[in-house]
Amino acid sequence: AIENTVFPINHKNKPAHSSSVRPQPVPPLLQTLQRYLTALEPLLPPEELEHTRGIVQKFGCPGGLGENLQRELIKRAEHSHNWISDWWVQWAYLECRQPLAVHSNPAISLPKRDFTDWRGQLVFASKLIAGLLDFKAQVDSGRLGVEYMRGQPLCMELFPQLFSSCRIPGPKHDHVIHYGRPRRGPAHITVVRNYQFFQLDVYNSDGTPLTESQIHAQLLRIRSQSWKTDKQPMGILTSEHRHTWGQAYTRLLRDKINKESVRLIEKSIFTLCLDSPVMRISDEKYSSRMAAQILHGGGTFSNSGNRWFDKTLQFVVGEDGSWGLLYEHATAEGPPIATLLDHVLDYCKKPDRMRAPLIPLPMPKKLYFYINSEIKWDLEMAKQNLDILINDLDIKCFNFQRFGKDLVKQLKLSPNSFIQVAIQLAYYRVHSEVCAACDIASLRMFRGGRTDYIRSPTNQMLSFIRAFDDDAVSREAKVQLLREAVDAYSILTEQSLMGQGIDRHLLGLKLQAIEEGLSVPRIFMDTAYGLATHWKLRTGQVPANTDSVMCFGPLVPDGYAVCYNPQQDHVHFSITAFNCCEETNAEKLALTLERSLHDLQELFQPTV
Repeated sequence: AIENTVFPINHKNKPAHSSSVRPQPVPPLLQTLQRYLTALEPLLPPEELEHTRGIVQKFGCPGGLGENLQRELIKRAEHSHNWISDWWVQWAYLECRQPLAVHSNPAISLPKRDFTDWRGQLVFASKLIAGLLDFKAQVDSGRLGVEYMRGQPLCMELFPQLFSSCRIPGPKHDHVIHYGRPRRGPAHITVVRNYQFFQLDVYNSDGTPLTESQIHAQLLRIRSQSWKTDKQPMGILTSEHRHTWGQAYTRLLRDKINKESVRLIEKSIFTLCLDSPVMRISDEKYSSRMAAQILHGGGTFSNSGNRWFDKTLQFVVGEDGSWGLLYEHATAEGPPIATLLDHVLDYCKKPDRMRAPLIPLPMPKKLYFYINSEIKWDLEMAKQNLDILINDLDIKCFNFQRFGKDLVKQLKLSPNSFIQVAIQLAYYRVHSEVCAACDIASLRMFRGGRTDYIRSPTNQMLSFIRAFDDDAVSREAKVQLLREAVDAYSILTEQSLMGQGIDRHLLGLKLQAIEEGLSVPRIFMDTAYGLATHWKLRTGQVPANTDSVMCFGPLVPDGYAVCYNPQQDHVHFSITAFNCCEETNAEKLALTLERSLHDLQELFQPTV
């Protein structure tokens, strides 16, 4: 979630390897501790805050534990590519045991294409594949222009890793394998239709990519070989709890045929999911249904068997014109994905001028699985568990059409910060309290940088929220409080983007202690730390040049995930919550957020 209104990303056509990206700094210890205490102020009653203040001061005192850990972190930074990214990926993703479906993999649902049957589906899918291969060629050859923010080059390291990579389940933690090498990497993609997987070679023998018409001919062949039968939805195994899938994976790979099929899926450049049409519903609910389809496939009787959730990149094209992508978070982040999508969308606007060579192509290879009684049992359990998870997830997507980022800019406010205040206001109106919330800041200004959190609420945000529905407070005072809240959040955003956020630093200090064999420092065992990192609001701005909407599940059982894509005169939102939690309700928060945005507009433009 890059604050693109303040720091627009632009491209320069210098090859990616020439960028000189700075190492990521380790923030000063006392600065982080002070900012941590400030972040706790809106969340804690005074006596609890005082208790925590004592713990924090002891941790940061001269010659104390904090100083020792900080010294080791600085040493680590001097001798590593990036002092926190590997730890972060391991801790946040690879050691997390929850299912990738809903809990981890983000989905992006894109505007419906103008086809409504399988013929249009395959024509568009061919164009999509050609566009992705064109982007990959730019990455492999070093022709992809370096991206810049505020005149600073951004780290481009994640781009080559998007292709031919896959997460592999393990008993205690997962790992990621990258098979892509520019000259000798895999030459095939995986296509899955009606739960059946195919290896599709996408390069000719001379190394040139297949043309759109060649790809289209091959997709027609795959369609003719994949009629709906009683095939087992093998992909659903990848939606399981990671420990469970790790055990099933070991059982699955005991068989030679299965091992070969799984390896071909893992090595493939990316996966294309050709989804069957879903039940028609009202226009109002269509965007929510489509986001759900991309995110998890809609269940075991729908398209969930057409996914391999461990795969870094999966593109979904439905027969009804719906399409989007799903990505695995250990390798991919939002900003590189947005760049890839922009390239593919531009490519899709161009006519296909390439003539197909008159060379007969080999038949796409169908991947087979041998299913014994153990694997059959694994599949039945995975189906049950995925359907329970899908039924528990409430998704509400809506397009707020009264205004977009242009109006907010005219008010000389940051659109991202403005929307963050609106989200906290809506949460407060529904739950009568503020909560720990995290937005995502990209750390690509630094070598190997991934992300940090931008925390809310701030003291200024809380003051505004409390005053906003109070009739005794004048309109002028409310406007001033809103400006202060927006400005405070913009400052936090800038701090995080500059590598001076608090959350990755605190995590680094904690993991450094664990690495040294020390007991976890008291600052991290304190109830305040637990409260401050129980993210009831997980938010993400996904600035894109198209009307896309991102969607992912909440981080905690009693929380929400709110994604938004601000356009010039409207804003797309998606909100998710779990039905099993009686307190949360995605529909209610969505309606309250719409009203809150409307009320904020009225604050500046009161109707006569």
